[in-house]
Amino acid sequence: MIGPPGSGKSMLAARLPGLLPPLEPAEALEVSMIHSVAGRLEGGRLLRTRPFRDPHHSASLPALVGGGLRARPGEVSLAHLGVLFLDELPEFSRATLEALRQPLETGRVAVARANAHVTYPARVQLVAAMNPCRCGHLDDPALACARAPKCALDYQSKISGPLFDRIDCHVEVPAVSPADLSLPPPAEGSAEVAARVAQARARQAARYARLNGGNGGGTGTGNGQAVRTNAEADGALLEEVAAPDAEGRRLLTEAAERFRLSARGYHRVLRVARTLADLDGSDAVRRPHIAEALSYRRVAPGR
Repeated sequence: MIGPPGSGKSMLAARLPGLLPPLEPAEALEVSMIHSVAGRLEGGRLLRTRPFRDPHHSASLPALVGGGLRARPGEVSLAHLGVLFLDELPEFSRATLEALRQPLETGRVAVARANAHVTYPARVQLVAAMNPCRCGHLDDPALACARAPKCALDYQSKISGPLFDRIDCHVEVPAVSPADLSLPPPAEGSAEVAARVAQARARQAARYARLNGGNGGGTGTGNGQAVRTNAEADGALLEEVAAPDAEGRRLLTEAAERFRLSARGYHRVLRVARTLADLDGSDAVRRPHIAEALSYRRVAPGR
């Protein structure tokens, strides 16, 4: 999410855990084991809600991805099957952000130390927030600094292109005006949105249970686990479950050529479109789903 200070980016991110379905029993055990290894499991009770981790931008590389004397899990593993929220994204150190690239791609992180070599799960929903530039008021001539728009290019260039390429949805969050604050509450609340998310998750669970043969075997991720969500689908499986109709395929091909999408970007558009179709209650991925997924894609920093 990119927007000026006070536009509600952090507040929106904090509401995301309430929209996600509760952990399944196997997921609760998986998450609880990670927190137990990290010494963060209170009273030995299993965790039932999806984790939400929001480390400060001063967090070190070992704190974020794992490490230390005993090679303990970091924030990216403590957020496994939940949300990892990085506020003020460009303020994190470059090396720390680059260390996230592999976990975001593979869903796990390998912590290697002289006395230990441990692999922890790290299948997270990464959510990040940032100002468009250092002063934060790029689009407001009355408040923007004298270096605009160059300051925005310098500020956003702190985040590498490969990391941007791993972020599926880029959303502009506009400033909130006094008139917006006086509007009545929305007709749809968090409970209604969470119900739609649960229905979409149920569609995914049924789809992959069928493809897994109903017993957790068959189709799996790179680490041998059965696929549970669209985010874990890859390769031939993704092509099978997210194959768009003829018009959608044509649009995706044209957009990939025009905007020079990488192979990763191409397949991530397919994943987002598959999820949009699930939210829409559609078995097929159609052109409108591809178009919406493309609208969230960031072509390059500063553009």
